[in-house]
Amino acid sequence: MQTYYYVLASQRFLLEEEPLAEVLKERRRNYQEREKALDFWLVKQPAFLAAPEMASVQAQCPQPCAAVISTDQQFIIWLKLRLEFVLTGEFPAPSATIADPLASLEAVV
Repeated sequence: MQTYYYVLASQRFLLEEEPLAEVLKERRRNYQEREKALDFWLVKQPAFLAAPEMASVQAQCPQPCAAVISTDQQFIIWLKLRLEFVLTGEFPAPSATIADPLASLEAVV
């Protein structure tokens, strides 16, 4: 089982009000230069929030939401400091209530 860390906020805040795309693009470029495998993902309407143990977190976050999920805790701490108005946390997966840590509840059109 792997521990996943996240920053969570409304999609509007993360995708429109903050320069998150630029931050993630720069991080991706840095990983490519260092030949490091990606360990972070942007997920709209993350399914892990549907788990019963995440009910209080889901209740705190404006909908629709988005999350940056990573296996690198330091990256998530850095993002929290950079973005400020986000929720952070962690969860183990796969588990009985979170089968796929990167799953989205957003319908693909």
